[in-house]
Amino acid sequence: MSEGPVDERARRLAKVEALRAAGAEPYPVRFDRTHTAAEVVEHWDQLQAGSETDDVVRVAGRILLLRRQGKLTFATVRDGSGALQLFVSRAELGEDRHIAFDDLDLGDWVGVEGAVMKTRKGELSVKVREFTLLSKALRPLPEKWHGLADVDTRFRQRYVDLIANDDARRVFAIRFEVIATIRRMLADRGFVEVETPVLHVQAGGAAAKPFLTHHNALELPLTLRIALELHLKRLLVGGMERVFEIGRVFRNEGLSTRHNPEFTMLELYQAFADYTDIMTLTEELTAECARAATGSTVVSVDGAEIDLAPPWPRTPMLELIREATGREVHPAMAVAELEAVCDAHEVPHEPGWGPGKLVLELYEKTVEPNLIGPVFVLDYPREVSPLARSHRDDPALVERFEAVVLGRELANAFSELNDPIDQQARFEAQEKLVADGDEEAHGVDHDYVRALEYGLPPCGGLGIGVDRLVMLVAGVSSIREVILFPHLRPETGEAGPEAESDGETDGEIVR
Repeated sequence: MSEGPVDERARRLAKVEALRAAGAEPYPVRFDRTHTAAEVVEHWDQLQAGSETDDVVRVAGRILLLRRQGKLTFATVRDGSGALQLFVSRAELGEDRHIAFDDLDLGDWVGVEGAVMKTRKGELSVKVREFTLLSKALRPLPEKWHGLADVDTRFRQRYVDLIANDDARRVFAIRFEVIATIRRMLADRGFVEVETPVLHVQAGGAAAKPFLTHHNALELPLTLRIALELHLKRLLVGGMERVFEIGRVFRNEGLSTRHNPEFTMLELYQAFADYTDIMTLTEELTAECARAATGSTVVSVDGAEIDLAPPWPRTPMLELIREATGREVHPAMAVAELEAVCDAHEVPHEPGWGPGKLVLELYEKTVEPNLIGPVFVLDYPREVSPLARSHRDDPALVERFEAVVLGRELANAFSELNDPIDQQARFEAQEKLVADGDEEAHGVDHDYVRALEYGLPPCGGLGIGVDRLVMLVAGVSSIREVILFPHLRPETGEAGPEAESDGETDGEIVR
């Protein structure tokens, strides 16, 4: 009968006590290593099988595999760069130290010194001449370190998931490369990375319910930001012509495979550009992120292969609705007529919705889920886009696009509204929605309007949900796979329920 987790922890604790009683420290301060596992492979992988060298290295890692074979022990250790075999010989190490090595457990961190060699079977190894226990693991790794079966445990105990699951490490390596590529590419194009406040006096820049907090010293109610937009555009007023920020934003909404209460946004603003320029930037940026992270612009999600290479099709929203429903619709139509179209296509709607909201709802229910993409959906109703400038050819629309891939919004962008009078009126219209109980609408940001009155140059802006971009490039279907520590229902005994729902409208997640 195998030991349970409690018995195993007690057994390992007893080892800690025994080590300390013998004068050894199971948690030493430091270890001076000379090479990572990857560096050993890079420098010595061409050794012939069965050959030894006089090249001594010091490496460190977590023990993932132990095979004891009498006077020989083979161990696999992994550091942040990769895995490496340890060849432990009693003849090299001495009997007492070899017994001590064999007393180590899976999960322990160990530092070793030894010469580089290759076994007769061709396995690059370090022939251990000395070792140091660097951290005693009190809990066992998942069975045979092949991974965690329980999804909730994987996300809750990400530290174990990263130890046990190759795919988790792959996904986060992709995430880090995507973010690094964004920074590199934008810097090469003259964009400056900035940091704007997380605590806002007034939520703005998106249709979303904020988290509320309070500043005690100022006795001031504040919100966590729901978007980066309004402070970044203030910087363009100040003369910074190309700015971007990669930052956390917070929305007090439901959870789903595509929604987490806090997530990472990229927002950028470029003076003297419009939304056509931003389309080109978006497709080039997305393709380069995929290429840098995976070596290809082709990604695979749920069995579907998508090529992100530019150019992407650019199709007006109203044209897509006509193709899906067989009906011509427009925000200038009467509300009753648009409600009838919604009813004919089983699109739910609520009293008080304006024509622009009804058109958007038609698109989101009849078109967006069926778009494979990548595609730019252009020219949204003015009513649902309070920060975008009116369309140069149709004042009922705005110059806005969303990039859609596999039925999911990836990016949202505008030719930005820079008319302070128009912006004031749009804010006031939003304020009426607040008065009517809309928790996602927001009132007048007087300071932002004041900034516009100093002159915002014509500009284009872009918002990309970084987590969704990583989902796409990594080929995973849940946002929890790409966030190191996603929000979850509390474990038994913790306070506070957590609602599982589809969250808010997918089209509003980015900006």
